[in-house]
Amino acid sequence: MNRFARRALHTCQVPKDLSTVTSCDRQHEKPEAVGVSRDTVEDIWKSAEALYRTGVHPGIQLSVRHRGEQILHRAIGHATGNGPGDGPEATRVAMTTDTPICYFSASKAVTALLMHMLAEQGLVNLMDPVAYYCPEFAQSGKRTITVHQILSHRGGIPAIPRETPIDVLWDKDEIWRLLCEAKPVEVDGAKVAYHAITGGFVLQRVLEKVTGGTIEEYLDTHLRQPMGMKWFTYGIASKDLSSLATNYATGPTPVFPVSWVVNRALGGDIRTVEQVTNDPRFQEAVIPAGNLCGTAEEMGRFFQMMLNGGVWNGHRICSEMTVRRSIQQFGSLQMDRTMLVPMRFSAGMMLGGNPVGLWGQQSRYAFGHIGLINKLCWADSARDISVSLLNTGFPIVGHHLPALARFVYTVCNRFPLIPEGQRPLAAA
Repeated sequence: MNRFARRALHTCQVPKDLSTVTSCDRQHEKPEAVGVSRDTVEDIWKSAEALYRTGVHPGIQLSVRHRGEQILHRAIGHATGNGPGDGPEATRVAMTTDTPICYFSASKAVTALLMHMLAEQGLVNLMDPVAYYCPEFAQSGKRTITVHQILSHRGGIPAIPRETPIDVLWDKDEIWRLLCEAKPVEVDGAKVAYHAITGGFVLQRVLEKVTGGTIEEYLDTHLRQPMGMKWFTYGIASKDLSSLATNYATGPTPVFPVSWVVNRALGGDIRTVEQVTNDPRFQEAVIPAGNLCGTAEEMGRFFQMMLNGGVWNGHRICSEMTVRRSIQQFGSLQMDRTMLVPMRFSAGMMLGGNPVGLWGQQSRYAFGHIGLINKLCWADSARDISVSLLNTGFPIVGHHLPALARFVYTVCNRFPLIPEGQRPLAAA
């Protein structure tokens, strides 16, 4: 892509020889252990390379597991220094498989499972009103809104009030005050409206009320440490800020009506989102719906644990029933009133569908979550795969979409459906 095309499409520089910017963890790629051919691995990787060649993602990480074994673990591009606006003087830092990246909304899947684990422990009933645990939330007609409604994006408070200063995002007491005062658009849970950032703060408040500790402590005790994660924290410690990958708004600037949908869902235009997500205050904050940080392998590990029925390396993280409840569809396929696309949700997960769904063709038993439109993290129990595709660009519309769709199609195509009796327990 020449310089003028890159400027028009707002993309990064892509070298002709991709091997010069590729990091491969071959030591932990073991496709032969589960009967996967190297051709299959390379076909999937070529589809990821095709996405990288579009120039909308300065850096990409990919981890794929099949039957519990990691078969692909690679990274390509740069963690920082090769964005559309970075000049030749910018220091380029290679993207590796160990580079922490913000998962953005894929964080919701993890936060949701924490709530289901609380229910397993008898500390919360998801069908209870939020106000049962936090009475102040009952203001402005929200007395009957349940924890389950918040998890399934039916809580009636899909966005923070307009004109709210960005600084409020890292002031949990102020954001809680605003959410308590907010008047819901509905309270009966009949309509889906994606809660991009608000739901996480509500769930955090409930969790901290019933445990007496912080959500960071609960995550660390019940998930991060038992699963041996290096990163996987809400936000990132100040001493590790320099390790975190930089986020880039890439691709053509959205115009109406897409720009209106973006503002409605994210609370700001895409350039503002870029500025906010690279702000150290956002990166160090605890935003349960949107700033968990880690690697593709770690998020793939999380979804593999779910495929295993709540077990990781012989250690039980949660019960199989907890996994089943977290991925059980709630309601029917419905037009999401925030994103204006048809969606199927469980209490915390975005679900696939037949004949085609968010997670590809014949993905009825797939569950996961998207992060800022481009990060794709999911598991498909009918194929026994967990997939985590992380990237550092967030184009909204543009020439990359066919390559992104081709990646999902390729993954599904290379792993045919497994006979029902041989699928992981979560698919039964």
